[in-house]
Amino acid sequence: MSYAVYILYSKSLDRFYIGQTKDLNKRIAFHLEKKFQGSFTSKANDWGLFQTISCESRFQAIQIECHIKKMKSRQYIQNIKEYPEISDKLKNKYH
Repeated sequence: MSYAVYILYSKSLDRFYIGQTKDLNKRIAFHLEKKFQGSFTSKANDWGLFQTISCESRFQAIQIECHIKKMKSRQYIQNIKEYPEISDKLKNKYH
């Protein structure tokens, strides 16, 4: 099983959430079921999967997650979806 960086979007909050996991379906279910009480994602009920980046290792997933978070840019997140080559560059950078 491989790791993934995932980006969720809430229309009601108009915000993105970035995380990484080994089991994407289970992790998204945890967010939607508010298993992480007091977390940022517990503030909304309408989180949807915006984008995923498949990773070779947990280390790579953590590095890419941190990179995206450090950018602090809505436009950058939207560009990741619009331009798949950004994901490829990130995977090569954090190989």
